[in-house]
Amino acid sequence: MIAYECQQGSSEWYQARCGAITASMFSETRKRVGGLTDQQQVYVTAMLKGWTQAEALAEADYKKAPVGDKIKRALEGEQIGDFSSAAHDYAFALAIERQTGNTLADEKFETWAMRRGHELEPEARRLHGLDIMEPVIPAGFVATDDGKFGASADGLIGEDGGAEYKCYVDPTKLRAILVSEDLSEVMDQCQGGMWITGRKWWDFCLYCPALEPLDMELRRFRIPRDEAYIEKLEADLWAFDGLVEQYRATLAQAAA
Repeated sequence: MIAYECQQGSSEWYQARCGAITASMFSETRKRVGGLTDQQQVYVTAMLKGWTQAEALAEADYKKAPVGDKIKRALEGEQIGDFSSAAHDYAFALAIERQTGNTLADEKFETWAMRRGHELEPEARRLHGLDIMEPVIPAGFVATDDGKFGASADGLIGEDGGAEYKCYVDPTKLRAILVSEDLSEVMDQCQGGMWITGRKWWDFCLYCPALEPLDMELRRFRIPRDEAYIEKLEADLWAFDGLVEQYRATLAQAAA
């Protein structure tokens, strides 16, 4: 791991992440179009986890096993479908950055959500530290040794932990986390942070000041490292890196 001590959003931060596939985009890079249906994916995922066929059928609400070439290939571990249009755009932008060494990000551009997150993050980190009674150290940007993958870790804790803060106000996202404890939207980012840093656990913290009257402004979920999850994540990320390199080769050929 390479650790860059820089403030998130600074010129140094943008340069450190130039050309790197970042953890906040890991989920986007894994999306496919023309792939399995949601029901088929549930069945395949269960089977690949080693469940019995009866268990997988019940989990996916099938009466009999689905068949077809896509299902067969998926059960063999093949990724089905093409990258989404957004993933292709992201891959092309990264290819330009890798080929030129220049970041395409506009350092002056910041959405309302990004600005709010930056403003609230220090308080979220402070409350988090009080909650676990340990110091949470801002990390800037951390990357794999080859610089291909990176994460803007919101905090590192001791030798084994890390932190990710989200300051959602969208009621749909708040309900999913606070009521259903559904962390699927941030799981790629958190497990990805553990993959890059080698840490054993990651605290995901939802910080919403509007919930202070309920004494719920900070909700913390400790996510343990999941080697099986990370293995699949890493395989998908390397597949996406292949797409980036294809675009990079195209650029190099066009410039020759």
